[in-house]
Amino acid sequence: MTSTFKPVRKAVFPVAGLGTRLLPATKTMPKEMLTVIDRPLIQYAVDEAREAGIDQLIFVTGRGKSSLVDYFDVSFELEATMRAKGKSMEALELSRADFGQLISVRQQQPLGLGHAVWCARHVVGDEPFAVLLPDDLMAGTPSALKQMVEAYNEVGGNIVCAEEVAAEKTASYGIVTPGESRGRLTEVKGLVEKPKPEVAPSRLGVIGRYILQPEVMGVLDAQEPGAGGEIQLTDAMAKLIGRQPFHAVEVDAVRHDCGDRTGYVLATLALALQREDLGPVVREALKGL
Repeated sequence: MTSTFKPVRKAVFPVAGLGTRLLPATKTMPKEMLTVIDRPLIQYAVDEAREAGIDQLIFVTGRGKSSLVDYFDVSFELEATMRAKGKSMEALELSRADFGQLISVRQQQPLGLGHAVWCARHVVGDEPFAVLLPDDLMAGTPSALKQMVEAYNEVGGNIVCAEEVAAEKTASYGIVTPGESRGRLTEVKGLVEKPKPEVAPSRLGVIGRYILQPEVMGVLDAQEPGAGGEIQLTDAMAKLIGRQPFHAVEVDAVRHDCGDRTGYVLATLALALQREDLGPVVREALKGL
């Protein structure tokens, strides 16, 4: 059955953050360029978006983040050097990647996730768009965003990716006030940013993937500060509830919080164990630990 909803072709990557939880590694390197095995976090997010049918990538960057854009440029010198040394397969891997159209915009002040998304308003225009936070590495097949796009093609409107979180962790997430559930889809009746456990409406926490309608940009125009004095995307999304369809979807994927030291180490280990070329060697090495 063909969807009648406007397709999701654009994705916003808010990548202007300072990565303070991973200092000192992020003092001179964007946290999104930290590698998990052999590719940076940003590539995992971009690969996920491309698998979901996204063809326009919008990076919301900050000062000192030019390497993020440079990474997706063609490196003629490197490819020529590798071919000259007979490393044709490695050169092919570098040159054949199709990352679509990449556009970079600046967030000049660190005013929160909502503000970062708002900085992409002129590129987003009047189309629905995805938001991907590269800190959340989502390991799943098909990709988490592709599963969300499939849900969007069923119900339209706004969709957030969500998962059950521990009760004591609700103050670290946007929490859903749930309505009717159907399979992995749950109607969103409300959203609360970082509630304390005793007042949280559920344990269904929003994680770093969204599909949003362009009207959210109009709400963000007001630049209203929320929790922590920042412009919160959760607050803006909450104002669309009742005006547009709104659902949370629990995808079949494992989330690794790579903005956290422990999560970053575990992501590297988990992905290494899944790879045919690394898994047996890593398992054997772990026995020695």
